[in-house]
Amino acid sequence: MSDLVLYVHGRGGSAKESRRYEPLFPDAEVVGLEYEASAPREAGEEIRGFMDELGAEDGSVILIANSIGAYFCMDAGIEAKLRRAYFISPIVDMERLILDMMAKAGVTEEELREKGAAAAPSGETLSWEHLSYTREHPLRWDVPTLILYGGRDQLTTLETVTAFAKSHGAELTVMEEGEHWFHTEEQLRFLDDWIRENK
Repeated sequence: MSDLVLYVHGRGGSAKESRRYEPLFPDAEVVGLEYEASAPREAGEEIRGFMDELGAEDGSVILIANSIGAYFCMDAGIEAKLRRAYFISPIVDMERLILDMMAKAGVTEEELREKGAAAAPSGETLSWEHLSYTREHPLRWDVPTLILYGGRDQLTTLETVTAFAKSHGAELTVMEEGEHWFHTEEQLRFLDDWIRENK
């Protein structure tokens, strides 16, 4: 059986992005997951269900996950199925992200608790349920992981991703000119080379 590579996109992304990784893993089956959920609990259910559909054996899957897709995968309880993970601009501290968004929106915890939800300037919806969930379900992650981080990432700080990498034994690579969304020709070439060098 050939290797199985699972790609999980970030918010606004698509499973079609998985095609980019086919030439990088020519001897593997590369599949993308098109999840619909925006909340961790529901996203985790979708990811686990997809894993079951694939019939993935323990330790057989190489995961490539982008942005919030990485967080959803870490929260999904699929570690046993994974051999290795590549995280691109991962959200590794959802509580910190939500609190930062609340601060930018001028929303206090008390206000969010009372209202249940509030609009952020970015267009995202701040949710008390999501904040509570992240606090009640701290991430546990025990998979050999490599992280690619852009020095110009505006969602996650270098300090946050570095702390995660240290506490989880992950290998961190920083592209100083990279952004949260790796999309320019130079950034994508860096991403491709990073994967090739770390296979």
